[in-house]
Amino acid sequence: MPGDSKDKRTYDAIVIGSGASGGWASKELCDKGLKTLVLERGRNVEHVKNYPTASKGPWEFEHRGTVSIDQLKSYQGARFLREETLHWALKDDEQPFIQEKPFRWVRGYHVGGKSLLWARQTQRWSDYDFEGPSRDAFAVDWPIRYKDIEQWYSYVEKFAGIAGNKDGLPELPDSEVMPGFEMSCIEHYFKESLKKNFSDRHLIQARCAHITDPQQIHIEQGRSKCQNQNMCNRGCIYGGYFSSNASTIPWALKTGNLTIRPHSVVHSIIYDEKKSLPAGRQGKATGVRIIDANTKETIEYYANVIFVNASALNSNAILLNSTSNRFPNGLGNDSGLLGKFISWHNYRGKANASYEGFKDKKTDGRNPSNSYVPRFRNVFKQEMDFLRGYAIGIGGGRGTFSNTDMIGDQLRENLLKPELGNWYISSWMMGESVPLEKNHVRLHTDLKDKYGIPQLIVSCEWSENDDKMVADYIEQSKLMFEKAGFTNIKAEDTKSPPGADIHEMGGVRMGLDPKTSLLNKWNQLHLCKNVFVTDGACMTSTGTQNPTLTYMAITARAADYAIEELKKGNI
Repeated sequence: MPGDSKDKRTYDAIVIGSGASGGWASKELCDKGLKTLVLERGRNVEHVKNYPTASKGPWEFEHRGTVSIDQLKSYQGARFLREETLHWALKDDEQPFIQEKPFRWVRGYHVGGKSLLWARQTQRWSDYDFEGPSRDAFAVDWPIRYKDIEQWYSYVEKFAGIAGNKDGLPELPDSEVMPGFEMSCIEHYFKESLKKNFSDRHLIQARCAHITDPQQIHIEQGRSKCQNQNMCNRGCIYGGYFSSNASTIPWALKTGNLTIRPHSVVHSIIYDEKKSLPAGRQGKATGVRIIDANTKETIEYYANVIFVNASALNSNAILLNSTSNRFPNGLGNDSGLLGKFISWHNYRGKANASYEGFKDKKTDGRNPSNSYVPRFRNVFKQEMDFLRGYAIGIGGGRGTFSNTDMIGDQLRENLLKPELGNWYISSWMMGESVPLEKNHVRLHTDLKDKYGIPQLIVSCEWSENDDKMVADYIEQSKLMFEKAGFTNIKAEDTKSPPGADIHEMGGVRMGLDPKTSLLNKWNQLHLCKNVFVTDGACMTSTGTQNPTLTYMAITARAADYAIEELKKGNI
């Protein structure tokens, strides 16, 4: 509390952020006995208790899910708002930022962060992903490889609960899985078509963080089997999918070592250049300075180790704002690279088609996952006129329709007895955007938000490489659909702005050399060893896979190392 003494504001560890990676940091640190403070800029959200729309029927919403015009005026990203998830939305005045070029920034400011909002897709990286930068010389070499993180993938997968299959693909290493969700007949058909016509393309069940066969570790977390409601983004009262709120945070709280402080807007990390470290090194981070979101009071908290997990762009902003005599350009930023090489995923390509067959079949129930074609371009060698590649998400089903071209009794009958339509299939690309130095974030020298913190300038744009990748996806989607005998094929470039994928990465990248990176192979700042960054900001390149599983594995690995270094007195 504001009036507490310094002793009461001192912990063994501080974690900034409570999303997927912050939740894992808090769990690991608390499990090993560290008194840990989690700072969250938004409000508190308790599992089950604070999911106001969970399991509600559409008739229970005043506007059947749509948001009123008056409400739209107050929120960011207004055209994406829904009544079911309005409680997670961000008010316009909460954190304004400057779009030097168009950018869509989705944030989750509440305990649990975007772990309550994510798509729950969990594909592992392979060495083909980690070795990408060294092979084509864009970005810098990763300081780790698959063997360094393999055991940590298994560790977090077993705890989180992952549904899927063992697919035996070198480009997408197998996970620790429980039974996956069934494909529809149109997806099975497309899978066989790919197998027949393309030796390098495989349709698999996407691995997802849903419990389909609860194990003892999930029962101990108080979680149960996924009910296939497909209402995940409202908050799941069953804990059927992984979120910080259902899993890691309650687990950490049970240790008695966790303190959560919501409404804590982090201003900066406190650095003491006179503080002695082992081996004659000077200078370390001593704590975190926050602004109380309710009182606007500045408060400082102290700890021996700090994990930065505020989500990629905010982690960059915090470090950039953490200035001192030693680091006038941001904590650990002697290289001048902090905030640069921001990247994301390329979701611009979309495609869909129809199929005339399977008239005797239809879908029944709901599927919270989808199917997935792992990356097949430039995997084993450079073969295209663009770098890296893309994966493809696949979904298919059969809907109904009603002829509404008339009025009266016949219209009523048509609405009451809809007819089955043709089968459809949809696809979307998930491309790897190559990190470029020009894509960056920086702090505005004058404009500040309502907390007195400099506003973030986001300067990111697509490259020619992204354009070429989208063109290839469109061409190949049409070809794959044609080979399968689909009709009404449409494929397009949506021209959506960067950030629309919600997978911002980079700016505080890992690397081998302090001159070309900010973090070492353990996610420590090269120049401030007791600060660890393990969210999307740490990523050297982006891969094509949904990134959250990799963040969680990297976090668990870094926390284990931090604890050992604390025991040795090295940090």
